Amino acid sequence: MVWLVFYGGVGEVGGNKVLLEDEDAKIFLDFGVSFAQMGKFYSKPFLSPRRKEGLVELGVLPPLKGIYKFDKFEASFDAIVVSHAHMDHAGFLPIIKEGIPVFCGETAAIIMDAFTKTGRWMIGKEGRRDGFKTFRTGGRLKVGGVEIRPFHVDHSVPGSYGFVIHTSEGTVAYTGDFRMHGAKSDLTEDFVRAAEEEGVDVLITEATNISNAYVSSEWEVKEKINYIVSNTDGLVVAYFASTDIDRLRTFYDVAERNGRKLIVSVKQAYLLSRLKCDSHLEVPCLSGERLMVLRKKKEKYKDWEKELLEKEASIEASEVSKIQDKVILVASLYDFEELIDVKPMPGSCYIYSSSEPFNEEMELDFNKMRNWLDHYGLPQYHVHVSGHVMPVELKRVVERIKPRKVFPVHCEQPEVFAKFIRKIGADVTLPTVGERYAV
Repeated sequence: MVWLVFYGGVGEVGGNKVLLEDEDAKIFLDFGVSFAQMGKFYSKPFLSPRRKEGLVELGVLPPLKGIYKFDKFEASFDAIVVSHAHMDHAGFLPIIKEGIPVFCGETAAIIMDAFTKTGRWMIGKEGRRDGFKTFRTGGRLKVGGVEIRPFHVDHSVPGSYGFVIHTSEGTVAYTGDFRMHGAKSDLTEDFVRAAEEEGVDVLITEATNISNAYVSSEWEVKEKINYIVSNTDGLVVAYFASTDIDRLRTFYDVAERNGRKLIVSVKQAYLLSRLKCDSHLEVPCLSGERLMVLRKKKEKYKDWEKELLEKEASIEASEVSKIQDKVILVASLYDFEELIDVKPMPGSCYIYSSSEPFNEEMELDFNKMRNWLDHYGLPQYHVHVSGHVMPVELKRVVERIKPRKVFPVHCEQPEVFAKFIRKIGADVTLPTVGERYAV
């Protein structure tokens, strides 16, 4: 028998951990952090997990033997296959036993290595000593008798994949996170077409936007941002996720259209410096002509910061202050102290280009951000498009793939999804954490 066991991503957005068991193979599809579970007990940066064993006791990690670095059992799992480098899908990788191979896309491996270098992992900041086994679209991974075929999809981070998995009892497709309305929707089309052609018995799909969809596109986001920037005669401060390279290109293009430079944080600059080796990503060059690094005043820089700042064009906040109408400054809440030296001039604004806060901790940070904006008289614009598929397009994907069974994950209201696609005829199962389901 082939079994699926869902240890995360059930009735919530993120935290995906799906175990596939097939005779001689035990494979996890993703091993991500549940922000909802983590937020019940911890609050970064002031209260972070000190003893990783406690995460099992608190229910933040599933009670499994032979998978974590801190347990005393031999490795009893054969692989973890990662769909993309977001924390809710990959955040627990640093505490996985080194002897368990982790597979991911080449770009995702670069991003996660950058997380290790810049200390951005939520748990286990040392990362993985033995690295990652990488793949590209159309390759074939063999784990025991299971064959996994990765196909790229479009999402809000490069190097995202869905999988078509051939088992001894049938074929399983796992979407990871995907969308059809992004800058590279053709990538998702490749995955859907492959799933159609290979014949899928069981589909495990995200359904994040099933009850709160906002229809837009990356092109529309760019036009809205351009309208705001072209009508702003002061400083433009902006925020977007540092791993969202599509959004970075959007702001870069808008800056170029309006004769401005885009200034990014040193962490984002480091990630860009690592990703520029992949020509498919079209990462802008940190030459200083259009893209620069914000150099914070510090007594001591980390080695990677020093190396980057010596090599790339950088600028201090006091210098930004003199050219406010010539720049777009990318700043998260944790960069806002730099505004004290920038001193935003009247007529400046803030563009928030990311998801709205979805938990209490994020809401608190959002309120702090508003206090800074109020202090400097910066109106806030929210311009964003989701990294997740819209319901009407998700329904079309299920219709095309024609699975016998569907398991919705990565959504808060899976029952809405089940009713929405009822006419298609697939058997929709709403998974329960820890239950075993036959393929």
